[in-house]
Amino acid sequence: MKTAISINDGLLREADETARLMKMNRSRLFSLAVGEFLKRRRREEMLLRLNEVYANGVDPAEKRLVARIKHKLRPAVKERW
Repeated sequence: MKTAISINDGLLREADETARLMKMNRSRLFSLAVGEFLKRRRREEMLLRLNEVYANGVDPAEKRLVARIKHKLRPAVKERW
């Protein structure tokens, strides 16, 4: 899909040069850049949500579950190393 955007002249020149060095067109460079920006933003939002969930500490039942999982997996991990 085509779209029009406004961008600083210096940034556009740098983007054009980068695209040329990477042997891709400007559209591809901008698509990759926006995709990476959005992926990073989703990760940051997920981290914020996880921090909110665990801000009050881990539930005692979860602690017991994690301990049981670690106990079960410990022999398998030791065998591999």
